[in-house]
Amino acid sequence: MHVLVAPDKFKGSLTATEVAGHIAAGLRRVAGDGLTVACVPVADGGDGTLEAAVAAGFERVPARASGPTGEPVDAAYGRRGELAVVELASVCGLGLLPGGRREPLRASSYGMGEVIGAALDAGCERIVLGVGGSASTDGGAGLLQALGARVYDRAGAPLLRGGGALREAGSVDLSSLHPAVGHTGFTVASDVDNPLYGPQGAAAVYGPQKGAGPADVAALDEGLRQPSPDSSTPQSLGLGPSVG
Repeated sequence: MHVLVAPDKFKGSLTATEVAGHIAAGLRRVAGDGLTVACVPVADGGDGTLEAAVAAGFERVPARASGPTGEPVDAAYGRRGELAVVELASVCGLGLLPGGRREPLRASSYGMGEVIGAALDAGCERIVLGVGGSASTDGGAGLLQALGARVYDRAGAPLLRGGGALREAGSVDLSSLHPAVGHTGFTVASDVDNPLYGPQGAAAVYGPQKGAGPADVAALDEGLRQPSPDSSTPQSLGLGPSVG
């Protein structure tokens, strides 16, 4: 008999690889030597996406980046040829908050942009972005800043990092964006389809698990309601779907 074991993680306790190993051990214990077990860890775009890619044959490429509140972390991305896999949770995820203290207004996706930049510098032309498990609700503003975009507040000063600052966002200048972005294919790996803002939006649904109370959720939601870009330069802010 041949059995395929393809589990996701048990969040907060076991990685997908560990889950697969325990299931396989249990099957072999019951069925004996006549059983062939193949373990293929899977992921949903959140924690464990990079690990699943490496288990599938991708090379793990180290990359130093900023953690969710700016502290340096030893991150990585997966690479196979010109394809890269970048996992937000492994760079700016909840598990990387110093002391486990959740910072829903300060946490940023900046580090993910740094890892994307490293993959672009290395010549990757297609990038899969796993966007689950983040500590932030910044609409991707930090990610853009790390890739060279200039995001300003309404007074024209550089915008601070973190979702709490988005309420003051006024414009974004993309003229200095990493030159490889324009000819790179990006695919977002996610298992949800929430709108950007509103009662079912990013802040309302996922903010509480990132430590956001009712006032924080309202502030984050307000920040995500910025207008879409116009044709001016710098452009009015319109950052697209929320990262995390």
